[in-house]
Amino acid sequence: MNQRAEQGKYETAARRWAGVGPYYAMFPASFAADVVKEHTKRGQIVLDPFAGRATALYAAASEGRIGLGIEINPVGWVYGKAKLQTATRRSVEKQLRWLGEQAPSYGAEAAQLPQFFDWCFCQRVKNFLVGARDLLDWRRRKTDWTTMALLMIELHGKRANSLSNQMRQTKAMSPHYAVEWWRERDLRPLDLNPVEFMLKKVAWRYAKGRLPTGKSRVYLGDSRDQLAGLTARLGDGRAKLLFTSPPYCGVTNYFYDQWLRLWLLGGPNKPQSPGEPCKRKFENRKDYIEMLRTVFLRSKPLLSRSAVVYVRTDARKFTREATIQALECAFPNKRLREQTHSRPGFTQTELFDSDAQSKGEIDFVMW
Repeated sequence: MNQRAEQGKYETAARRWAGVGPYYAMFPASFAADVVKEHTKRGQIVLDPFAGRATALYAAASEGRIGLGIEINPVGWVYGKAKLQTATRRSVEKQLRWLGEQAPSYGAEAAQLPQFFDWCFCQRVKNFLVGARDLLDWRRRKTDWTTMALLMIELHGKRANSLSNQMRQTKAMSPHYAVEWWRERDLRPLDLNPVEFMLKKVAWRYAKGRLPTGKSRVYLGDSRDQLAGLTARLGDGRAKLLFTSPPYCGVTNYFYDQWLRLWLLGGPNKPQSPGEPCKRKFENRKDYIEMLRTVFLRSKPLLSRSAVVYVRTDARKFTREATIQALECAFPNKRLREQTHSRPGFTQTELFDSDAQSKGEIDFVMW
């Protein structure tokens, strides 16, 4: 990509906020916008029962539509809330400075964290993060969920460009592996001032403004339980587009992979795999088919009769057949078209399933 094209990626507020935040299996923002514009008109509703970081919902909001969706993982949900209901720059900066003032009082609590945290963050950053973990009311306050989302983006990534020692940005590595890797290379975390660091990041994020807060919303929970509650929020209208990408069968565990960001949200200080089937890796094929079928069936009452259903998933044989089975069960009177997308290099599916025979992703469109 040339320099002009790279700069153009972030020339508007919509493009700059679309990148919040790092997450596996993300829709490309441009693809999401194209689908929304092709299948809906301004003011119409787009539904996403597997919202992830709310890329489809944000595309709807950016194009003058209303996005409504549900996400089960708090990390993706916070990202979505921050994009769709963004606090002012002034309030976020004020909150960061206040957290910096409170941080020294969390030194004793930070000192009790496992060894991983000593290798991952300098002392000032540790204190600051423990304070943010305790003080930010990210479920209820716009300033707090926006501040938390921006912190989670920078929580780990490239050394000197994030709050952590060298680490992947999309996935938190296991503590033992990370500590051994850092120890072998004698890599200690850089001594950062977390407030100054975050204020620079906030300045860049807000430099083009923010998307006006409209009616688009993302809700936290399991779609199998939460979809019925969206009926009242739709009022007399119904969604004109169901646009989603379900989790891929047996590919990755979003809760395990995001354990460090989940810790910042109040979770345990080491990786854990939750017990609920929809918070694991979807390795049980029967459970996977049932999950898809249930979500699509419970989405149906929220759609207009002429609504388009647009689903992107991976192109492996089982996932393809399971998705078709679930869609045809929920929408027996709609026609189905599919299109396979081949991609050069590794896809997410290949990263976690090296034996995958089918590369790329597949789109199912029903109308």
